[in-house]
Amino acid sequence: MKILLLGKNGQVGWELQRSLAPLGEVVALASSSVDFCGDLRDLDGIAATVRSVAPDIIVNAAAYTAVDRAESEEPLCRTVNALAPGVLAREAARSGALLVHYSTDYVFDGSGEHAWTESDPTGPLSAYGRTKLEGEQAIVAAGGRHLIFRTSWVYAARGNNFAKTMLRLAAERERLSVVNDQIGAPTGAELLADVTAHAIRATLVSPELSGIYHLAAAGQTSWHGYARFVIEFARQAGLELKVAPEAIDAVDSSAFAVLAPRPKNSRMALDKLQQAFALKLPDWQHGVARMLTEFLGK
Repeated sequence: MKILLLGKNGQVGWELQRSLAPLGEVVALASSSVDFCGDLRDLDGIAATVRSVAPDIIVNAAAYTAVDRAESEEPLCRTVNALAPGVLAREAARSGALLVHYSTDYVFDGSGEHAWTESDPTGPLSAYGRTKLEGEQAIVAAGGRHLIFRTSWVYAARGNNFAKTMLRLAAERERLSVVNDQIGAPTGAELLADVTAHAIRATLVSPELSGIYHLAAAGQTSWHGYARFVIEFARQAGLELKVAPEAIDAVDSSAFAVLAPRPKNSRMALDKLQQAFALKLPDWQHGVARMLTEFLGK
């Protein structure tokens, strides 16, 4: 079996190189790859790549994710997040390949306090959210086998992430302000990659599993709760920090000026995925603690 992976150097793509390896031959591409085009801005190029590689499975882990910049670069954002997935989907449908794609909680408007289900009405607030929704719609319209995983608050031990930023600031400052009115679940790239591999195997056997799923860690917290967990974990691990536990202030989103509005409710209902693939998704604290243990070397 041959697998074409796009976005190999991103947080999720990096972990997918590991999780997909036991399934078959993985042709992993970055936007700068030379042998084949892996740049989603080049629609003809990625179509040619699919035809040349002739994969059984296409996994698209590439995306335009600069949420604020997307407000002024919506055409580019749409090319990468909507038009390119549409090209991949049409090529996959033509050849009979299974397409795996990642979407986001930003396709919803963030209202209420309920956990979003796959069938809830969408209502993106930003250019990023609009283009990710358009990508989903293009994949479904192509009519081929697909798995679309909507996720949220993705992090990885590799590269920069929210936890590392909080630890850096906590070592420099005596007081921090962190948003407490956005609720979701920090989700590890490692978890996304492992569930993806499991779901691919199941869908190859049972094509009726094709569809849209919500995939995130279980439980919920605010960015403020996330920051407190990270800082307390690091403190207990022996890291010297300036900020005191009581000096992490909870503030509204309005305290920070951003170009693109963020959804306040990013809770994701996980029942459909867990039932379809016989999985139990772990609480968000489990993955964050594991990432911090690796990062801190404790």
